Amino acid sequence: MRIPLWQNRAARLLVVHAALFGVAYFLAFFIRADFIFYPRWFAAFLTTVSGVVLLKLFLFSWSGQFRESWSRLSFSDLMSLVSAATVAGLSLTFVDSLLISTGILPGIPRVPRSVFLIDWATTILLIGGLRALWRGIREDLRPLLHQEKSRIALIVGANHTGELLARNLQANARNPHLVIGFLDENSLLHGTSLSGIEVIGGIERAGEYVSQRRVDSVIVQSGTLSGKALRKLLADCAASGAAVKVIPAIDELMEGNQADAALTKLRSVEIKDLLRREPVELDDGAILSLVEGRTVLVTGAGGSIGSEICRQVLRFRPRRLLLVEQAENALFLLEQEFSRLKPLPPFEPLVADITDESRMEQIIGDTKPDVIFHAAAHKHVPMMEWNPQEAIKNNCFGTRTLARLADKHGVGKFVAISTDKAVNPTSVMGCSKLIAERYVQALSRTSKTTFIVVRFGNVLGSNGSVVPTFQEQIRRGGPITITHPQIERFFMMIPEASQLVLQAATMGSGGEIFVLDMGVSVKIVDLARDLISLSGLETDDIEIVYTGLRPGEKLFEELYFDDEKRVQTVHPKVFCALHRPADLPQVESMLDELRVVLDRGPAAVRERLRELVPEFGCETTHTPVAVIPAPAPLPAVARSGP
Repeated sequence: MRIPLWQNRAARLLVVHAALFGVAYFLAFFIRADFIFYPRWFAAFLTTVSGVVLLKLFLFSWSGQFRESWSRLSFSDLMSLVSAATVAGLSLTFVDSLLISTGILPGIPRVPRSVFLIDWATTILLIGGLRALWRGIREDLRPLLHQEKSRIALIVGANHTGELLARNLQANARNPHLVIGFLDENSLLHGTSLSGIEVIGGIERAGEYVSQRRVDSVIVQSGTLSGKALRKLLADCAASGAAVKVIPAIDELMEGNQADAALTKLRSVEIKDLLRREPVELDDGAILSLVEGRTVLVTGAGGSIGSEICRQVLRFRPRRLLLVEQAENALFLLEQEFSRLKPLPPFEPLVADITDESRMEQIIGDTKPDVIFHAAAHKHVPMMEWNPQEAIKNNCFGTRTLARLADKHGVGKFVAISTDKAVNPTSVMGCSKLIAERYVQALSRTSKTTFIVVRFGNVLGSNGSVVPTFQEQIRRGGPITITHPQIERFFMMIPEASQLVLQAATMGSGGEIFVLDMGVSVKIVDLARDLISLSGLETDDIEIVYTGLRPGEKLFEELYFDDEKRVQTVHPKVFCALHRPADLPQVESMLDELRVVLDRGPAAVRERLRELVPEFGCETTHTPVAVIPAPAPLPAVARSGP
């Protein structure tokens, strides 16, 4: 089916440029003649205009100018236009000199050199000016025409990213926001303008500016403010009647290949924003040398940490990525995600149980991985109190199986993921991870494989964690159930934890326990109140019920044993816990004794753990149920449009 000429974008641009080239060439003669019309120069114009237009059309098409968008004009676009016009001007001068000197076309009059110079300038002014006018109409005139329907907005950050965000919001006809100013901590910028938009002051006075200027929304780019600063901004704006909106960071948008589309999609503040810490700075060169061109195997690949480690590994171009996962559905979802990536990454999904020695022998023996990230584990504390045999089988014997195979097949580096619950454990899960830590450490003393352990606390939003549970309870109208009013936990984001695991993997020489910087611990009740407020509710709307500590649960988690020495590494967010390493025969004997009682029931397993692991504490008893209303640390956030 043939497309009509007026519906073909390239054809329309060709016609428009041809007309503009003709006008520019006419103006060049007219200006050269001091704006006086002479039949002589007009005749020269008529004789040469068709050749000039055709040559310029060819050169502009060759340089890609007809593919440029007229809705956007950047400095790069302007330089591209100048380059194309310069090539066209030099070519016209050369052709004119060639024709005159050779006399090939004697009827063609000589065109003054100044005409070509003026034509160069008028071409840039006409085409660049029209493109700038079109952008100005879209970005500046549209908001004025729809001002009554617009939501007045301020943007946090008077930088290139903030300017780009403002322009995209102004240009998007479906976006209701009218940006009237920037907020920035740099006092030198206050009172200046960025793309015609005023930098009105600092973030600390946001509430005042919101009230004075009747602002509806304050827009923050994800990751630009710490959790503490965002919490204060949210409170100030809510008190003044404005909503705080978050937009994804540029690197997140670029990874999704949809920057233009998503740069105007605002969302409400989420709990991850309030707990956000300073972004992680990685030694990409060290991670690249660990991963690039190598075969990497990740166990527990379908889990929260395992899947994110896989995503991070793919950034560093492995030769092959092996996804080992027992849960078929989780592995299927990860396979579907990676299959959509372009170009298709070199990954292989492998359904396998790490406790199945013959299956793992086949996988590791056939693929010969260079690096293993061992993230597979049973992690839920109460569940493992009910099923202690499974915790020992998976976390202890599964780790031993993998570590032995890594040693047998000459794996270069083995990274075991551990938990803060392994420190002075009161739960079977924590105790099983402590035994796994000690086995890996002990084996490293005799193996050529570099074995290291990475220990950290809770990750926000992981499968089955507290935040999704609270959100579901709020959705149902409550109550939110918390075990104890004083209970605290360390939290970090899943990407941050996974990135630091990769960073720690580059540091180890064998036998180290690396501990990630978890920051300060967070009270779970404060987390619940924040979630209530961020849901647009008052604290009184959702009841908080304290159910008592569950078996194996502690009020406060720890990251180090008392006899461990905390040592700073070359990375500010990774530490090393130094203590006397375990003896391999002793740990092997411990595991053999545990295997004997696995079929005798939960009580027998717990009893043997207390005998074998001195650090394993007593079970925690339940406390009475209570209902304790408390003021929220954040004001309720009103629900509003995007």
